[in-house]
Amino acid sequence: MNRVVFLFAAALTMSGTIPAYADKLDDVISSGTLRCAVVLDFPPMGSRDANNNPIGFDVDYCNDLAKALGVTAEIVETPFPERIPALMSGRVDVGVASTSDTLERAKTVGMTIPYFAFEMAVTTNDKSGIKSFEDMKGKTVGATAGTYEAIALEAQIKKWGEGQFRPYQTQADVFLALSQGQIDATVSTSTVAQANVKSGKFAGISVVGRAPFDIDYVSLFTSRDEYGFINYLNLFINQQVRTGRYKELYEKWIGGDVPSLSIDGVYR
Repeated sequence: MNRVVFLFAAALTMSGTIPAYADKLDDVISSGTLRCAVVLDFPPMGSRDANNNPIGFDVDYCNDLAKALGVTAEIVETPFPERIPALMSGRVDVGVASTSDTLERAKTVGMTIPYFAFEMAVTTNDKSGIKSFEDMKGKTVGATAGTYEAIALEAQIKKWGEGQFRPYQTQADVFLALSQGQIDATVSTSTVAQANVKSGKFAGISVVGRAPFDIDYVSLFTSRDEYGFINYLNLFINQQVRTGRYKELYEKWIGGDVPSLSIDGVYR
């Protein structure tokens, strides 16, 4: 052992004190407020009601987390491209923002175990003639920049070698472009697709089937080195499932069969 380290350890032993280091978990509890990055143009995960109040699965999830911590939730509206920058700049404490758990993102932020799982759906302009995923070959398609489905769809267009991909800033922009015929089709989560079709805001669009992309598992995220907070968030997700709250929120906001968050041989 290095002599300086040995002397420091000996001094701590003699004094009977061990330095304590507060982390984000302590900071949040002490502040009395949990600031959550939430995407509010992504119904039913996040949106606003007629009174402009934030609502949705992710909003309720943030409120549940704040309640468990004994603090007040603060919903910070954060568009998809700004989710991680909002954390890095200190504007939020945690992302509850339907964020895919990619290895690339994990280089920058700390990702939890999955708290939600999305399947992918194809939504088309009714005049496009598209009836399936394969029918999009050679067409003009689009999706929200930076999302899992946008990355996968753009890669597919390049693989086909024909057609055009257009990125958009928000989900609302994508579905407006689809309704207006600026793009022929989009791939989004099935939750978003059904919500936008049912909303009546975007005329002339229909969900025509599934996209053959992997299930998109999404995580909560916080600073990469906040191990205490990440451990707490993982346990919170576990508790949400085993108490039935995850199922309750899914039935409230989406409906249908609750997607499993487990992956054989990995998450149990």
